[in-house]
Amino acid sequence: MVTCCDTSFLFSLYGNDVHTSRSLVHVQQSNKAIQLSILNQFELANAFRFAEFRQAIAPGTASIYQSHFDADVAQGRLPIMVCNLATIINQALFLSAKHTITGGHRSFDILHLATAIHLGATEFLTFDANQKRLAQNEGLTVPL
Repeated sequence: MVTCCDTSFLFSLYGNDVHTSRSLVHVQQSNKAIQLSILNQFELANAFRFAEFRQAIAPGTASIYQSHFDADVAQGRLPIMVCNLATIINQALFLSAKHTITGGHRSFDILHLATAIHLGATEFLTFDANQKRLAQNEGLTVPL
């Protein structure tokens, strides 16, 4: 079983928000590795920096969160899977045409789901209600 996620899950896992305890419990109770892509890696780093810019987190906190994430990647706890970007974009174009007019999905949400589908995911972790609907509409299990 392949598990993928979006940035809302990762931000909660490494940051400190209303979903942090749920994300930590899920990871501690699950024996499944969460597979990431470079898109997850980029968007999470930017989300940390943006949160600091908006003063949602204290100055210097973005780099602390990022270092914790980087350590888990370096230790192999969160594998960054190599994906062909053209393949991901083609899948994303299909998903956008199929779902965005009726569901109002953001580009990165579609890219994360396209990557999950490309990696053969059966489970998708998110705290974003719209992302959850999108993943479920494509047949993925969303346990949170």
